[in-house]
Amino acid sequence: MAGIGFELRRLIQRDSLLSLLRAYGFAGVISSGPWVLSIIGMLAIGFMSVGVVVPDALVTQFQVTVTYLIAASLILTGFFQLAFTRFVADRLFEHRRDVILSNYHGVLWVVAGLAGTLGVGVAVTLFPGQSIAYRMLALAGFVLLSLIWIATVFLSGMKQYMTIVWLYLLGYGATVGFAVALRPWGLEGLLAGFVAGQLLLFAGMQAMIVRDFPSPRFVSFECFGERLRYPTLAWIGFLFNLGVWIDKFIFWAWPPTSQPVIGPLRASIIYDLPVFLAYLSIIPGMAVFLVRIETDFVEHYDGFYGAVRGGGSLQTIERHRNGMVTTVRTGLFEMIKIQAIAVLLLFVAGERLLAWLGISDLYLPLLYVQVIAAGLQVLFLSVLTVYFYLDKRRVVLGLCVLFVVANAGLTALSLQLGPQAFGYGFALSLLLCVTVGFVALARSFARLEYSTFMLQ
Repeated sequence: MAGIGFELRRLIQRDSLLSLLRAYGFAGVISSGPWVLSIIGMLAIGFMSVGVVVPDALVTQFQVTVTYLIAASLILTGFFQLAFTRFVADRLFEHRRDVILSNYHGVLWVVAGLAGTLGVGVAVTLFPGQSIAYRMLALAGFVLLSLIWIATVFLSGMKQYMTIVWLYLLGYGATVGFAVALRPWGLEGLLAGFVAGQLLLFAGMQAMIVRDFPSPRFVSFECFGERLRYPTLAWIGFLFNLGVWIDKFIFWAWPPTSQPVIGPLRASIIYDLPVFLAYLSIIPGMAVFLVRIETDFVEHYDGFYGAVRGGGSLQTIERHRNGMVTTVRTGLFEMIKIQAIAVLLLFVAGERLLAWLGISDLYLPLLYVQVIAAGLQVLFLSVLTVYFYLDKRRVVLGLCVLFVVANAGLTALSLQLGPQAFGYGFALSLLLCVTVGFVALARSFARLEYSTFMLQ
């Protein structure tokens, strides 16, 4: 446990409504702040560039380019995110902090090499009609985003959530400032501003990591050794990110639901806008999730495994196991209730919200479905997190495979069924994964004492 759990406990234990609201507000900021800031930053750049960057289509080309860079870099680095976090956690458990920074640099070198190689190949083969400046900036953005995801996951694993929020606030504030200053140079100017802001963001993260984890060696590739590679975690990270994006890729690739934007890149206005608005509704659910996981669940989790390792009584072990079960059950029900309230509010205010944004109310049915799907994604993430605490990596891998296959298959089917079925592929795939995850989680907790002692 790090300071974030203690801070949340301190706020909750004051036993007042204001302290409870502060705790959940604090959790909402640190759980959702970075991606909300990134979305707001991109929208701000687009809003302030309309009328200055001519034609307006260049602004859309910038936003679509950045969206593809984010998606591709997340999927690529999925192979490294969880596996390296586990490596760091194990080294901290062994009190070997001195090897962390050098291996972090080793992962950065490998990720930069892969991202650079793939980026050069794509820039040369798929964008021959674009300027050299555009291709070089897109390549730099792809490499930088890949490095940023590694640094972000590393800091998240160390529970330095507020550090991440402040760095993202600084980085995307600078991104907006640089992009606005360079917007007279059109698409290349916007991309240059984005790259400059991301470079500042990564530099800030790098400075924090180097400060907190001094090491006698600059670079090491120990984490890629056969004993420490964690291939299951590597595939989980890749498949989860692919599952989150695969329905978007399908809508972008299918001509009736998309249009070309720049080079081979396509966008789906009919699908992208509702998805963006729906994801804003998960902030309360993410706050509840973080509070429950970082307070009650972790307390019983530490107590359970501490009693197992320390030879505690069977009564103590069962009490903490029951506490974990109760906490998970309560947290999931609270998230369901919170997301249900968010869904009802959007059902009531959805039409006015779309009108305020200047969006046709024809998007309403898809928006409703996507809000439900976003809530289910929070529940799915919660189930996966509990499984990670229990070290049930094969179960998580199976759920992620199911997510990818179900999302791809049901989304493709929804396209064949027509506009009235759009969005249901993503929602139903998550509903299936959450249901399977709940059933398997109940069985895992029922056998927790047996499986834990059998592993000793």
